[in-house]
Amino acid sequence: MTESPIEVSAVEAALQDFCDPETGRSVVQQGQVREIHVQGNAVKLTLALSTWSAPLWQETKEGAEEKLREKLPALQSVKVDLAIHERPPEKLGQVGLTVKGLITVGSGKGGVGKSTVAAGLAIGLQRAGCRVGLLDADFYGPSIPHLLGISGSPQQENNEVIPMDCNGMPVMSIGFLIPPDQAVVWRGPMLHSHMNMFVGQTRWGELDYLIVDMPPGTGDIALSLSQMLPVTGAVIVCTPQEVALLDAVKAISMMRTVKIPILGMVENMSGFVCPECQKEYDIFGSGGAKRKAEELGLPFLGEVPIQPAIRSLGDRGQVQAVFEDQIAGPYLERICHRLVKNLADTNLAEPPLPKLTVL
Repeated sequence: MTESPIEVSAVEAALQDFCDPETGRSVVQQGQVREIHVQGNAVKLTLALSTWSAPLWQETKEGAEEKLREKLPALQSVKVDLAIHERPPEKLGQVGLTVKGLITVGSGKGGVGKSTVAAGLAIGLQRAGCRVGLLDADFYGPSIPHLLGISGSPQQENNEVIPMDCNGMPVMSIGFLIPPDQAVVWRGPMLHSHMNMFVGQTRWGELDYLIVDMPPGTGDIALSLSQMLPVTGAVIVCTPQEVALLDAVKAISMMRTVKIPILGMVENMSGFVCPECQKEYDIFGSGGAKRKAEELGLPFLGEVPIQPAIRSLGDRGQVQAVFEDQIAGPYLERICHRLVKNLADTNLAEPPLPKLTVL
């Protein structure tokens, strides 16, 4: 018996309950399934996805193909092409920041690689296809300019600060405004004033994510930021040993106090992978952050090993090249993927409501 050819309407019906990672809503209802071509029992279509979900593009494409095969038994071949679905961010808070996700990166103490992880998150998300900005809010020890190899001073135009550029990614830091050897000796009001300038008076453009490198410890920057804008959540960086985990728990407590959700923990300096034999040595221990995350009921985003390339490239202002390192690069890519995947899973479980613009 000859099977009936597949209809375009059947293709749309098959994808009716297939959800967009960013919104958690039907890709069909949002007009993201386009250019459906059916020839006999072969289907070709375009699935448009936003840059917010760029790290998930490939698996979302494969998921759509699998859904079509499941719903259309007569299907003999399927090809899903990807396109960008433009979905501009709405303005957040009274400062009117145009960003979809404001993600802070914090730690309970200094020296755990927080800034390196923050830079890695921003670069990794941008490499995947997201529109990303990086804000160095570590006023007392700004290291983002050095890690990225950026120098100079931001310009002003029409009462706005023009952020520095790093391969198309806007970057802002107090390190661009003061000499490298000058200490910042400020109290709360000055810190709050500069945070307001960095967030509300800087021309960030339209972003999927703004990654904020926070000061270590439990200072008042987190409080200032939470009062200005709805923060998507925080990533907490720590090393495996118990003394670092104790301080990380305090950082988590502070974030919760100021109503900033915890998106997950990252364990930095998690073992050393010998480049000669590929054997792993747990110099500072291993798995402490993962166990602590499970104990606290938090997501564990992944670990980053002790890798000489991370140190040397950071010292040379070439931290972007860490992603080319065969050992360290995949660890950072997995952390970026898990971060966005967890956000998408949350959106799927509870589709976010449109944000109201503050006039």
